[in-house]
Amino acid sequence: MDPSDFFEGGTVTVSAATYAVVKAERGDPNAFATIRDDAETTVVVEEERVDEQTAIDVEWGWKRLTFEMVLPFELVGFLARVAGALAEEDISVFALSAYSTDHVLVREGDVAAAAAKLESLGCAVERAEGFGDGN
Repeated sequence: MDPSDFFEGGTVTVSAATYAVVKAERGDPNAFATIRDDAETTVVVEEERVDEQTAIDVEWGWKRLTFEMVLPFELVGFLARVAGALAEEDISVFALSAYSTDHVLVREGDVAAAAAKLESLGCAVERAEGFGDGN
């Protein structure tokens, strides 16, 4: 399978919400994602829902780009292509995978450049309802 086959005609949705990536004392039930490993707990949560009492460190100002496509487990190199393409534009990513698809978070100020780069790969980039209205 070639990742290019999934970019061409694929859709990427940019979240209306702005997220924080939080190193936390514990998980958060409001989190989009919680990652626990032996060293720390990381939560990705909408900025207005950050629990300041359990936050150890916070990175503010991330938008979530969701690949609105089912990505088979056998597909090799999809995220590598995404990360590589965005790296060419000097865009840092925080990548997350769900069972069926992938998400990357990019800094709010990098959304336009990230969208343009993903469009150059063949993706249609859409803004979620409410994007840019302060939410």
